[in-house]
Parts: sequence; structure tokens; C-alpha cells
Amino acid sequence: MTHYPLLRPRRLRLTKTIRDLVAETRLSPQDFIMPLFVKNEGEKEPIMSMPGQYRYPVQEILQVIQNAMDQGVKAFMLFGVIPDELKDHYARRAYDPQGPVPQALKLIRRELGWEPTIFTDVCICGYASHGHCGIPVEKHGRKIIDNDSTLSIIARMAVVHAEAGADFVAPSGMMDGMVKAIREALDKEGYTDTGILSYAVKYASGFYGPFREAAGSAPRFGDRRSYQMDPRNALEALKEASLDVEEGADMLMVKPALAYLDVIRLIKSSFPEYPLAAYNVSGEYSLVKAAAEKGWIDEKMVVFEILTAIKRAGADVIITYHALEAAKWIREGYSPF
Repeated sequence: MTHYPLLRPRRLRLTKTIRDLVAETRLSPQDFIMPLFVKNEGEKEPIMSMPGQYRYPVQEILQVIQNAMDQGVKAFMLFGVIPDELKDHYARRAYDPQGPVPQALKLIRRELGWEPTIFTDVCICGYASHGHCGIPVEKHGRKIIDNDSTLSIIARMAVVHAEAGADFVAPSGMMDGMVKAIREALDKEGYTDTGILSYAVKYASGFYGPFREAAGSAPRFGDRRSYQMDPRNALEALKEASLDVEEGADMLMVKPALAYLDVIRLIKSSFPEYPLAAYNVSGEYSLVKAAAEKGWIDEKMVVFEILTAIKRAGADVIITYHALEAAKWIREGYSPF
């Protein structure tokens, strides 16, 4: 009878130094993209549903970015916020060069140069009176979100952002052909170096509530299930990502992150050569904040578990509202593992 020695995997967990030495997944501040809400003017406004997050006037955005860069965060995503009275059916302010995002971009480039990498969200929902990501029309006796008439608007928006200094534009409306329309418009205007981070796999999720309050982008009628993905589907994500790759996307995204870790793994395994971002969305952030305020969880530990899980699943980049505080904790040497 053969006797086998008792195997002891615990030897590799005995001390923190050993655990750190053999860890398979590591977090760095440079893994993060920090989302920022920017408006043209006024005072900094706290976002009640997202503790610790604000709507910043353009003139304050430099200090916010500089503070984050001091902690090692080098990438940012800008979301424009405008008053309801400036919104219209066709979201004309979405491509206004005097809007909050182009103005913030120009200021950043003038004062900070090209060291921070800036992504801009390209979608009309926050600029449209109806709050949808596409233009509503009456067709065949029913109201629908018209895909094709929306493409020219988001393409124009992307060009305005590129002119102002965006490194990457990030179309988020889940309109068919959005990457192709934007790539063609950018190239036609000479912005061949401006990249596209596509929200390739964006689910119709209940985790977006706090963001919609922050950006003023909740739909005024119906919902977004006719264009955002069905949470029951995973293989459909491969089709969406494949189409965006064919149309010229430079990076792909899965959104939300936590409920779709399997999809993150699926997309990264299927498109390993493309950098993959995962969006740790507002609802995921706010749930942690609410539980921490009640004293029900160790906030630092839970944040690190969440971000580590997202990266372990296959994300190369994590868009997260925890970016600044997580970067600080990392630089302070904190680790719960």
C-alpha cells in the first residue's frame, strides 16, 4: 500500500509576507479609472446617493485630478452634468464645445498637459429631456428608441471631445454601430490617435440608480431594456464585443462588474489581446458605503475584496468610485489579505 505525505497548502499562507510573495492578483492605483461628474459652474455639490462623490464645477476639477494623481491614480473618466432647462429632445448640448466636458478637457490640457489619461463618456442621456440613450420616435404605431438617428449625434459628440483633448471616448448607449460611426467621424476629422473604449457589454441593471441621480440621466418614460443587454444572457456578450472589435474599438468594457464576473472572464478569455475594463458601478459603490455607515462591514476589507475579485476575473482596468480611497490605502501599505 502506497503512503502519500499529507499535503499542506497552508504553508503558503502562514505569514503575510509569504501570502504577498505568492499572491496571484495584485492591485495598483494604476489599475483604476476614477469617474468624475463635472458641470460648467456653481458650487461643488455632494451627491446624496453616493457618499463622498460630488458634481464638480470645471474650475475645481484640476485640484481633484491633481490630488488623485498624487496618490498614483493616472486615469479619469468625465461625465457632463447640465441643468434640466438646457436639455432638449435631440440632446444638442451633448456636442456643445462650451459644455462642461470640453471645457474641463481644455483646462486639464492647458494646466496639466497630457500626463493624466482622460476618458469621456459619450452618450446623450444626461443631455436629453427624455433621459434615454437614443432619440425616441414614433414608428409603426409605437414609441421606440431610434438607433440610427442617434449615431450622428454621438459621433459629433465624440469629435468635440477629441478636439478638446480626450485620449479616449467611451460610447455607452449600446446603440448598434456606435463604434463604427465614431471611428469614421474621428478619422475623417484627423483624430486618428483618439482611442475608443466601448461599453461593449452593458447590462440593463438595477445597480445604476445612484448614477442616474448624480448625472440627472434617469429615463422620463419606460426603461432601457430595449437597448441594454438582458442580465440573463452571457453568450450574447460575445456577439456584442465581437461587433465592437470589428468596428474598431481599442478597449472593451463590461458593466456592471460584481454581478457579471463570469462575463468579465468570458470576454477576457475570448478577446485576450484587447484591454478589458470593468465598471464597478454606482449601486455597487453605494451599497458598500451604506453598509459601512451602519457599521455592518469593514469598508476597507470589502472594497479590497471587490476590486481584487474584479481584477481576478480578468479585468485589466477597473472604473471605480473607490479609486481615490483605494489608492490611498494601497500607498499606505494597507492590505486585508
